[in-house]
Amino acid sequence: MKIEKNKVVSIAYELQSTDSAGKKKSIEKVDKDHPMVFLFGSSGLPEKFEESLDGMKEGDTFDFIVESDEAYGDIEKEAIVKIPVDTFKVDGKFDIKNFPIGKLVPMSDQDGNMLRGKVLEVTADAIKMDFNHPLAGMDLYFTGKVINIREATQDEISHGHVHGPDGHHH
Repeated sequence: MKIEKNKVVSIAYELQSTDSAGKKKSIEKVDKDHPMVFLFGSSGLPEKFEESLDGMKEGDTFDFIVESDEAYGDIEKEAIVKIPVDTFKVDGKFDIKNFPIGKLVPMSDQDGNMLRGKVLEVTADAIKMDFNHPLAGMDLYFTGKVINIREATQDEISHGHVHGPDGHHH
């Protein structure tokens, strides 16, 4: 069986990027015992990522790059904002301990869309947060192996995602 639209694909991989000095650094490792499993063609992953795996078979290895403009885009300065501390007060109080630098804070925009902001700076008046994707601005280097390919169920196809071994999971 080969990787194509509406197949459930399991892969083990290492994701790397380059640091400011141009040296590769590991971002994530996913082993064969706990592979990444996704519905090919509906994964929400960058299109270039899926294109690079298209047609591979179980046991095939891969080594490819997804450049930042085809991955999660460049860092957008407009996505780095200062939010008044008053927004985060509970019962009229602001607890700075809940906002360490680097923490990802779940939030929603004015339309109710869920976002995650990374705390960059905290002052007496505002919290500076970055709402860019954590991999924005990075070229992504993938090496790995195709562990398994199977037919997706009709439920998986209609829902647009893989269901767990014991049924429907979100």
